[in-house]
Amino acid sequence: MQTAGIVEKVNSVDLEKYMVEGAVRALELNNRGPFRRTSTGLIDPEILDSYWRYGFYIFEEIFGEEELNDLMIDIEEILDRLPTNSDSKIDAKGRPALAANCKAKNLYWSKPLGDPWGGTSFGQGRHAAKMFEPKPSQNSPEEIVFLILGSLQFSDACLRAYGHPDLMALSAAVNGDDFVPYTDGLFIKAPGLGASVAWHQDGITHWDSPEWNQGSHGFNLMGQVYGCTPENGVWVIPGSHKLGKIDIKAKIRQAGSIYFPDAVPMVCNPGDVVISNRQLLHGSFANTSDNWRVTVNMGCLPKRSVLGVRGGGIVSPETVFDEDHIAKRSRPIAYAIDARHQRFPEETPFIYEPLADQDIVWDQEARKSLHDYSLLDISI
Repeated sequence: MQTAGIVEKVNSVDLEKYMVEGAVRALELNNRGPFRRTSTGLIDPEILDSYWRYGFYIFEEIFGEEELNDLMIDIEEILDRLPTNSDSKIDAKGRPALAANCKAKNLYWSKPLGDPWGGTSFGQGRHAAKMFEPKPSQNSPEEIVFLILGSLQFSDACLRAYGHPDLMALSAAVNGDDFVPYTDGLFIKAPGLGASVAWHQDGITHWDSPEWNQGSHGFNLMGQVYGCTPENGVWVIPGSHKLGKIDIKAKIRQAGSIYFPDAVPMVCNPGDVVISNRQLLHGSFANTSDNWRVTVNMGCLPKRSVLGVRGGGIVSPETVFDEDHIAKRSRPIAYAIDARHQRFPEETPFIYEPLADQDIVWDQEARKSLHDYSLLDISI
């Protein structure tokens, strides 16, 4: 059996059974519910305990109907502005395409239902084995965008979602009051087209550190605009964030398949947000379903894992992250908080301690300064 270039054909009955059984396992976990605080305003410790136990937690109905509508409008505009192909600088209407004037690599392409990273050197080879690539329909495009990084500069709604006070408080509770951003983006799983993301763990730099712990590489916040199902959502191995660096090829050999029997899908409704530890073994299958998945992804890291560290060089150029770099990359957090307060003035804004002494306002000058901010992304 192949591993690095694994290709499996699983009949629809078996795959359907796998999806159903995975959903049952997922819903048996005690790791979902509304965002809850104690009488003193702290995050309910049962939520944090569940997160650390499983490596992920699903917060239900974080984004309300009004905010979801804002996100959908912006996402439709973003999709409408995508280049006609990976070599193009214009969209289908002949306009300058999204990110055409950016120096950063913002758009990631795949063939429909493909697995562009599995079994390749991308991300220092962390996607060790290729997923099954179903055959797309004959009228499918030759290539599709499946990931957009630097999304805060393309969508005010995404920026405001980033500044959600509950999500900010969660970041502080897990990573410390001085938490720093990692990267942010949109994962796009179009019906009948969306690409796979091969099994992997996100962390790169700290696996062999004597100070390694189950939170060393931070987490992602994954806002679900249209919800997600076993067919189009992310699958994870609960608790794998505690195991250190996992030999993915060996796990595939042991399972005899890329469809791990101990994996569970993230099953969410529109407006739910998942906190997912970056050290979890996770991946997603090609979206052969009829349902969209668009995930608003927002990563956060502990500053103690970042300061003075040479980055992994995956989402940004490899560099040592000093105080100045961290301060510049953290500034969008303050923009997000103020942008959200302008849109939802009835909410109590989160106070981000590292920039609390600065009067940072979301305005046209701030908007200009976000251009190409993802060149400063922090990858560990």
